[in-house]
Amino acid sequence: LPAMRIRRLSEGTVNRIAAGEVIERPASVVKELVENAIDAGATQIDVAFRGGGKTLIRVSDDGIGMAPEDLALAVERHATSKLADDDLVDIRFLGFRGEALPSIGAVSRLAIASRPKGGSEAHAIAVEGGVVTEPKPAALARGTEIEVKDLFFATPARLKFLKADR
Repeated sequence: LPAMRIRRLSEGTVNRIAAGEVIERPASVVKELVENAIDAGATQIDVAFRGGGKTLIRVSDDGIGMAPEDLALAVERHATSKLADDDLVDIRFLGFRGEALPSIGAVSRLAIASRPKGGSEAHAIAVEGGVVTEPKPAALARGTEIEVKDLFFATPARLKFLKADR
């Protein structure tokens, strides 16, 4: 074997590998998104899916919502609103690592629309295979709506190992 040099993996590759630790199947996506809705104080959460979750997963809630600048941060790895002072002992949320949304965005076509409670307008952001768009105005009455389309399109090997739709 020829000597192989050690090299750093690209950020996109690192993110897709990390995503595999968090997002194993469509049910993992639903779990993470519903937990986020609960953590946001939602009293109503609607879940819709198509193709066993591979084609579409949509989770809508009436929680506190996010401002446009928070939308952009929400899809960055290790960015979270749930650890106010980096205290890992006193955790009062279902999720806190800041991994779910960036992981989902690394392996799917992710769209997030959100309107903060008391806010006059909603904004949306999209992530496709890890590439993020700028927040732009959107139509949404309240809370947050997250759409995950084409789950694992960016990681074909993972997609191949998923069982049939069910």
